[in-house]
Amino acid sequence: MIKAKDIRKSYGNLQVLKSIDLEIGKGEIVSIVGASGAGKTTLLQIIGTLDKADAGSLVIDSEDISTLKEKSLSKFRNEKIGFVFQFHHLLAEFTALENVCIPSFIGKASKKEAESKAKELLTFLRLEGRLHHKPSELSGGEQQRVAVARALINKPAVILADEPSGNLDSQNAKELHELFFSLREKYNQTFVIVTHNKELAEMADRMLTIKDGVIE
Repeated sequence: MIKAKDIRKSYGNLQVLKSIDLEIGKGEIVSIVGASGAGKTTLLQIIGTLDKADAGSLVIDSEDISTLKEKSLSKFRNEKIGFVFQFHHLLAEFTALENVCIPSFIGKASKKEAESKAKELLTFLRLEGRLHHKPSELSGGEQQRVAVARALINKPAVILADEPSGNLDSQNAKELHELFFSLREKYNQTFVIVTHNKELAEMADRMLTIKDGVIE
């Protein structure tokens, strides 16, 4: 599903990623751990096509990312990749349902189709009673589950999560971690999770450690 070869990235004189080789299969859950500044988030952003490597190749779902122009890349990102961040980035003026629909609208889905998919996901995430609540009316755990639903609505091949439980208490974090495995069973999606949470990291099929810009 993901093949990265000799990925390198520098910011000025600082070499953040030195030579990353990575292969992740379909339906696999992989955690990436390491000290702050080791390059975990930079690697995740490159895999998510939010940033470009200085060198190396990246293939996602059989698509060579380097061949895509900006417009095609944006379309690929919207259709194939879902993002879950530590800070959920929900739009305050919209309801849970409306927030989840946004990527589907960007993908040109009809209102009826987008809302149907959003309701199905929110129900699966036990939020069927919160569809018309705005983020300020939801708990932290509920907001993060809305963000997960938003990441899933276009049925992406890959879910990338950057410290997804970093802002949650231990109970909500545990529920979110278990949710990722339920989603993998239901949708067979691939998860790449950057985390400092030892419990979540060890639940993954594989745990990769980045140190000084390389995978140990």
